[in-house]
Amino acid sequence: MGELGQSPFPLSVSVALGIDCMVQTLQEPSHQQTQYVVLDGITWQTYQAIQKDLGEHRSARLAYSQGVLEIVMPSQLHEFISRILEAIVRTLAEEFNQRLRGYGSTTLDREELVQGVEPDSCFYIQNVERILGRRQIDLNTDPPPDLAIEVDITSSSRRRFGIYLQLSIPEVWRYTERQGVTIYQLQDNRYVECEFSPTFPTISGTLLQQFLQLAATEDDISVVRAVRQWIRAQSQQN
Repeated sequence: MGELGQSPFPLSVSVALGIDCMVQTLQEPSHQQTQYVVLDGITWQTYQAIQKDLGEHRSARLAYSQGVLEIVMPSQLHEFISRILEAIVRTLAEEFNQRLRGYGSTTLDREELVQGVEPDSCFYIQNVERILGRRQIDLNTDPPPDLAIEVDITSSSRRRFGIYLQLSIPEVWRYTERQGVTIYQLQDNRYVECEFSPTFPTISGTLLQQFLQLAATEDDISVVRAVRQWIRAQSQQN
């Protein structure tokens, strides 16, 4: 663990807690380091109050599971990788003629399960018809997103995977600096690593990582163009 430090979040958030919490802060914010804070003993009502206090237009992302709240402040690298993967998903859906509705880092809550999470990005693809016209997603009546993206730079997404499991999100793409992009599918109440995406069957984690590596030296449009060229080349071969 890194050194403990002062919380980077507004004083009103700390005041709103009203209870003793264990606060873990890694390092001072930096463009290279994703920062996170973990609070224990948080009620559902307090979790919702913190959501409201932080507001909608923020970079911080929350994850809540049965009294434990994690607040993540993404670094520039974290956001860069997330946005590239999001652009790739949109390009894949368009090229494969699939309908798609993206909800970014929208809050996915289930009060009766005492679980909530804000992914780096999420999408409706297979179930897009069921949520068209919705101004706000309600997981009590609406299906969960079909695909979520998680980027791990310094903070583990292990806790978030437990929440995704409870929310029954079918597919998760996870990026780590050590392993690159790994694709997971929900099977028999657990996440299983897959070579290829269930949503985009010709797309592997290895291929996604190649596109991310291209993004290190090329601009976003060039990466999207490379994705299109690869798909169309594959179509011609078949």
